[in-house]
Amino acid sequence: MSLLRRTAFIVLACLVCDLLFVAYRWFAIPHLAQGPIPMSHVVSDYRERPRAGYPLRWHPVPLALIPRTLQRAVILGEDGTFYQNDGFDFDAIESAARYDWRAGRIVYGASTITQQTAKNLFLDRARTFLRKANEALLTVALTRTVTKSRILALYLNNAQFGRGIYGVQAAALYYFGRPVWRLDTRQDAEIAATLPDPTGGNPATRSRYFLNRTRKLLRLLGR
Repeated sequence: MSLLRRTAFIVLACLVCDLLFVAYRWFAIPHLAQGPIPMSHVVSDYRERPRAGYPLRWHPVPLALIPRTLQRAVILGEDGTFYQNDGFDFDAIESAARYDWRAGRIVYGASTITQQTAKNLFLDRARTFLRKANEALLTVALTRTVTKSRILALYLNNAQFGRGIYGVQAAALYYFGRPVWRLDTRQDAEIAATLPDPTGGNPATRSRYFLNRTRKLLRLLGR
């Protein structure tokens, strides 16, 4: 077998395996529609390989216990059209795709909350075009089978808010020493402002970017 044929065979085999993986995850998605909040792939991976000095903190809670102000702040900061879109923000994707194409790699993903939920639940953190394709397929499956409220609950309970800190309840307990349902409006905004840079910009580091983002979210919330 020539080198070209051998390479083509390996590539085809990898693509088939990838498609089988996505198909397996696709058929598992309906089971996420109700019941206890599952631990995402990202959280599970951290549990298996925690950072020294940063144990896993993950305390899932129902969406009903998460303040609406916090829910709104996260939506305003991460995906303003969350309740209107079908899992994708095509204007943002187009802008990010042009930038990524010029860069030759994934720099800006323009991911919606639904896309981020699909990624956190099933995929690794690799920034590749194949992973983005898998993310898109799983986003379609989530949109078709899971309600917006459930997607938001899955996201808020599995997003990263610091080293080893996953979910809004763990973030509230770690940063403010109180359960998420007892946060005030500013604390809600600070939790939401953590999402773009959870390790560098959070209520503990109080970086300039984090403080500016908190102020912006408070303005959007009308506070």
